[in-house]
Amino acid sequence: MSLDRKSSSPVTGADGDNVPAPISRLIQLRHAVAQPVFAAFLAGGVAGAVSRTVVSPLERLKILFQIQSHGRNEYKMSVGKGLAKMWREEGWRGFMRGNGTNCVRIVPYSAVQFGSYNFYKSVSIIREEIQVQLVCGGAAGITSVTFTYPLDIVRTRLSIQSASFATLSEETRRKLPGMWATMVNMYKTEGGFLALYRGILPTVAGVAPYVGLNFMTYESVRKYLTPEGEKNPPAMRKLAAGAISGAVAQTCTYPFDVLRRRFQINTMSGMGYQYKSIWDAITVIISQEGVMGLYKGIVPNLLKVAPSMASSWLSFELTRDFFVAMNRHDEHGRAI
Repeated sequence: MSLDRKSSSPVTGADGDNVPAPISRLIQLRHAVAQPVFAAFLAGGVAGAVSRTVVSPLERLKILFQIQSHGRNEYKMSVGKGLAKMWREEGWRGFMRGNGTNCVRIVPYSAVQFGSYNFYKSVSIIREEIQVQLVCGGAAGITSVTFTYPLDIVRTRLSIQSASFATLSEETRRKLPGMWATMVNMYKTEGGFLALYRGILPTVAGVAPYVGLNFMTYESVRKYLTPEGEKNPPAMRKLAAGAISGAVAQTCTYPFDVLRRRFQINTMSGMGYQYKSIWDAITVIISQEGVMGLYKGIVPNLLKVAPSMASSWLSFELTRDFFVAMNRHDEHGRAI
């Protein structure tokens, strides 16, 4: 009597050669990873983690600037003094506060964004190239933010919990919960599942045009800086294209980012603003803080945009090209 066993016999390759089963599966995996949409998905995740870690101190400082309202001036200072205060009070951990959660969020966020953008472009029926970039970029932004928004709101809470705001008690700053504990506490005490999506409307309103402008500007500037057909364009040109696209998109949509942060802490003990709607928030901010209240934190934001977007686009392209190259074949049709 014979027993059934998994066959380890070789399989026949496309050129007639016998290929052992394990190697065959490896080739199939390489082929799957090298598909444009999947390669973009993986590369997007890498790009997100790299870019956020590079600018973590400036990202946190931007949030601390954004959530200050009339009469709250603990971080009403220059970027340099703000970073020095953060270092003095919290050390290196202060620079990286919330970055772990941000990376947990940004890897799937960036992966979904880049992957869905490539997917939407592949199925788009729009013919005008700029319109395709805007529409598909906007749709990719909405898709990615919807999937990962709970992690974004938790990241905001973690970023400000240890800051020296007078309205936050010493006990609150001393007993800092982690990512999961913060999420569970919000769910239990602030309204259940909907609490994890507080501020999603201004976020989507800002993310759709931001991502659309980012992709459109990048691809336009990239064509100018690295003409089609040029082999191995210098990395500095790709970095420049990423920095320009990020600065343009961020500046045009920045007020939505301020609204997003304010709504994310709308019910946070000691920090809540109690805005009733987006329009109410805009009216209150302008009346109490002036129009520039909608641009609080834009200086550290613009300072971080260049290294963040530049490193994001460069790492994305390098990683994507690496995965796509896994499916290359030699002149005999063999995978190399």
